[in-house]
Amino acid sequence: MRQKSRHYAKIQTVEKAKKDIPASAVTTDIYGIIGTVRLVAGMYLIVITKKKKVGDLFGHAIWKATDVDLISYKKTMLHLTDIQMQDNKTLLSMINNVLSTDGFYFSPTYDLTHTLQRLANTSPEFQEMSLLERADQRFVWNGYFLREFSAQPELHRFACPVVHGFIVVHSCSVNGKYFNWILISRRSCFRAGVRYYIRGIDSEGHAANFVETEQIVQYSGSKASFVQTRGSIPFFWSQRPNLRYKPKPQISKTVNHMDGFQRHFDSQIISYGKQVVLNLVNQKGSEKPLEQAFSKMVSSMNNGMVRYIAFDFHKECSHMRWDRLQILVDQVAPLQDEFGYFLVDADGTVLSQQEGTFRSNCMDCLDRTNVIQSLLARRSLQAQLQRMGVLHVGQKIEEQEKFEKIYKNSWADNADACAKQYAGTGALKTDYTRTGKRTWWGLLMDGWNSLIRYYRNNFSDGFRQDSIDLFLGNYAVEEGDSTSSLHVQKDWKFLALPIIMVVAFSMCIICLLMAGETWTETLAYVLFWGTASIGTGFIILYNGKDFVDSPKLVQKEKMD
Repeated sequence: MRQKSRHYAKIQTVEKAKKDIPASAVTTDIYGIIGTVRLVAGMYLIVITKKKKVGDLFGHAIWKATDVDLISYKKTMLHLTDIQMQDNKTLLSMINNVLSTDGFYFSPTYDLTHTLQRLANTSPEFQEMSLLERADQRFVWNGYFLREFSAQPELHRFACPVVHGFIVVHSCSVNGKYFNWILISRRSCFRAGVRYYIRGIDSEGHAANFVETEQIVQYSGSKASFVQTRGSIPFFWSQRPNLRYKPKPQISKTVNHMDGFQRHFDSQIISYGKQVVLNLVNQKGSEKPLEQAFSKMVSSMNNGMVRYIAFDFHKECSHMRWDRLQILVDQVAPLQDEFGYFLVDADGTVLSQQEGTFRSNCMDCLDRTNVIQSLLARRSLQAQLQRMGVLHVGQKIEEQEKFEKIYKNSWADNADACAKQYAGTGALKTDYTRTGKRTWWGLLMDGWNSLIRYYRNNFSDGFRQDSIDLFLGNYAVEEGDSTSSLHVQKDWKFLALPIIMVVAFSMCIICLLMAGETWTETLAYVLFWGTASIGTGFIILYNGKDFVDSPKLVQKEKMD
């Protein structure tokens, strides 16, 4: 499709509009339309201008969007004031901030938002619907931008539902038999956001950082899949950044947790069947109350469809004893066998269906969670490949050195992608996922990533959260208006206290380097400036929430 001249403020197909296109119109090749968004300057059309092929899925090309363009409907910005120009520039940077985050995928011909099992259980009428109409809205990240397209059926074929997460397609060989192995992680756009600012659930039961991960095998016409989910602990809790390395989680005392909790699991059961909750948080310290509350709520549901299993990941694997993860895998093995997996033969006959899923979580639903999911997925894959005849009886995936390397690296890449999208850095513990061993180098890299997370969570995630809220339509902009939320004035403490602390600390160092006439005089100066420096630091830490980069567009109360 080619984009028309910017002079027009409406969308039409070329067939209908070609009589009105002036000869001077400039056309550009694009690979997909993400949608339209209204900012201070007016409407913008968002298009994909560069793409990278991920692979083929059942004969359909899967692409990653690598570059986009926002095309203004207005020919000039002369109608804007200086403040409006600056606001519009900021809002544009927010949209680009989200779109520049790695992990947006699309296909012009295949529905990436649904699992194989969901697609197999649909009607012929569903199969005839456009991708826009039939997409699972949980995973359409540009759903807000496609509203105008949804209202015009003739434009549906141009609309491009985009998923966010991770997709990899590998052609593999074991025992001389070739098969395709695919890993797809779909991040939900409901209650989406960044680590610390978006935790728990909302009133509709949508969990923060909810991800549906599907592992697919295609061999000789047969197709199999195994689905798992991850998501924040599903009740109302928060963990606001406050300059401390690990803010203390707070469980809300003013809401009825069970309403949202019940809605969450009702939705899970409808979508995935029986649920086994794998809670990997610490069972001591600041995480202990969350584990206790989660266990109590599952028990109070009195629902045979949900089973709760707590596994203190850090305690069990302390002192580099990562082999102890097998304890959990063995514990849930009977339940995994009961759930099974989806399998359809070359003739399209469904041989088995997955009757339930594992819902895994840690605090962030990133690092610990991904390790456990990769182990459960391997166990399912072992059974699938044996049933398909790729593996001989008694053969183990771990023994297939070439494929095992592909498998481990792909799951580690999946961890990195989901972590960057939520926490701002690559995942922790990926040395184990990639190699099967915990290493000192891996510990060092985890420390480095933790430091980067600390900085971003405290000093740049407010902007990232605003960007996501704008992108998903949680905050709407009116054309021509000044976005007053962007002009929040910082309290005097924000500038004064850091300056005082830096000056005091500098003077303390100077006094140490340039000693006075007597040691008592030097000590007095050092104690004075040192006390001023430390005291100011404590005041800053005590008022930590005033110094972090907080979201401006959506009020904090609406995110709890």
